[in-house]
Amino acid sequence: MAHHHSHGSQNYGKAFGIGIALNTIYVAVELYYGFVANSSALLADAGHNASDVFSLILAWAAIKIATKRPSKRYTYGLRKTTILASMINGVIIIAAAGLIAWDAIQKFQDPAEISGNLVMIVAAIGLVVNTGTAFLFWKGSKGDLNIRGAFLHMAADAGVTLGVLLGGLAIKYTGLTWIDPALSLVIVLV
Repeated sequence: MAHHHSHGSQNYGKAFGIGIALNTIYVAVELYYGFVANSSALLADAGHNASDVFSLILAWAAIKIATKRPSKRYTYGLRKTTILASMINGVIIIAAAGLIAWDAIQKFQDPAEISGNLVMIVAAIGLVVNTGTAFLFWKGSKGDLNIRGAFLHMAADAGVTLGVLLGGLAIKYTGLTWIDPALSLVIVLV
């Protein structure tokens, strides 16, 4: 009788690859237009999404490493690499949050003209990317904790990006530029 059991997260290599590629491209777009629109919220979301890309890379790498067979040196295999990946990701997120908060505080002190239209357009693209990436992991989110984490993370990011889109809408119709750095600080807290 053959030994057979499922390695659910191993079947998500394509989902990780697509999610990483889409989000990397979107981070570049968001960074560029964040500077063009002078939007701290877009830049904060870009930083947040960059950490998501790194998080997806770490999760994918951890799955690959954790499924390696035990050896004489690593008698239990390398399953604990997922914990190390989470710790590294946490340090990067904290550093990015500090930079984002600093930029937002500077924008409160020295307000700038912000293109609400551009913020809305770029955030709408991000909403599609984040929602699409979340759906890549939706099916496996019920049976694998790592895949569930990727799904929930990307779904939450879609919510954050929706907030940026609504902020752009509010800036466009009210002209209140303080909304942008305020959103940045909210993103830091998320």
